[in-house]
Amino acid sequence: MDEVLHTPVVVYDSADEYRPEPEPEPQPLPYCNGSVRIGIHTSIAGDISHALESAHNLGCNALQIFSASPRMWPRGGTRIGEADAARFRARRTELGLGPLVIHANYLINLASPDPVMRTRSIQAFHDELVRATALGADFLVVHPGCGIGNNPARAISDAAQALRQAARGIRFGTGPFRELHRGGLRILIENTSGMGTAIGSRFEELRAILDGVPDLPVGVCLDTAHAYAAGYDIRSESGLRQTIAALDRIIGLERVALVHANDLKTPFGSRVDRHAHIGRGTIGLDAFRRILRHPRLSAALLEGLPGRAFILEIPIDVHGDDRRNVRTLWELANVPRKLAPAAKKGFSMVRALRATPPPRKRAAKPAVPGKKLKG
Repeated sequence: MDEVLHTPVVVYDSADEYRPEPEPEPQPLPYCNGSVRIGIHTSIAGDISHALESAHNLGCNALQIFSASPRMWPRGGTRIGEADAARFRARRTELGLGPLVIHANYLINLASPDPVMRTRSIQAFHDELVRATALGADFLVVHPGCGIGNNPARAISDAAQALRQAARGIRFGTGPFRELHRGGLRILIENTSGMGTAIGSRFEELRAILDGVPDLPVGVCLDTAHAYAAGYDIRSESGLRQTIAALDRIIGLERVALVHANDLKTPFGSRVDRHAHIGRGTIGLDAFRRILRHPRLSAALLEGLPGRAFILEIPIDVHGDDRRNVRTLWELANVPRKLAPAAKKGFSMVRALRATPPPRKRAAKPAVPGKKLKG
């Protein structure tokens, strides 16, 4: 009798199907915890990592730097070596500083109609993006530029196009703009005072630039001195309320990731950009107290934008000006001294203060022909 062969029936079980592990949700950045973030523009002279030490010693928990010389065109691009960049990133993590803001080269004019200037500006801003990515920066701030003969609409269109060209090949790695805790580099367009043919003094112009780059992570940096010089009355309580309402309606406060906290030397509506120490300009201490304590401009978890920072860009005329202005912002933000980061006693980016100016050298008297000189 032939033996009956039994063929096993394979039963498919969906539980046996291979499923790759989902990528873990990125850990929120430590500085996006709803705390007040205050910093200052620090010098990179000597070693770029010195800027981190300066910010820490001044009692900051955020900072802004240049990634290269801000007033000259780099030759062939200025890259930061991976070893230096890694050392910078590691030290920043150790010091708990964030956000890290980089301010772009002052020579960059994204709205320029001149072909040579435009090409240089696009390349220079691309290099800024490369360096910012290498350093692990959170924000790269740039001025929108000047039309120089073009009407504002054309200048705005040119600036948006230049941003798109400069960003080619850059991996930003960001989620929705307001989710700063996810990390990644974001570009911030800074409002201007409206001097000359500069665009960006009106919120509507900034909005138009944002609309021109819908696929890029671009937001706004609000400079208080520039806003006041451009005619936004942030000095009075009612004026600040109206300005914030306009900013929210036109741009959206969730796109305003940074505030440059600067007082102004010139009068309201002057359209002249001259920064002053906090409380010693035409905006004044009371106005800055309202600005730093306003819930919609804060980094609070519910009403504000976690990760938003206030950064000083004030003149440092004498030893200690930097430390005193940082301390003033902490006080105006209503953060007790014992809860604010401790500053190193006596530290300043200005290392030495001369009590008296050096004596002038007297010009040597010209020799009289034929007369014998003494000595």
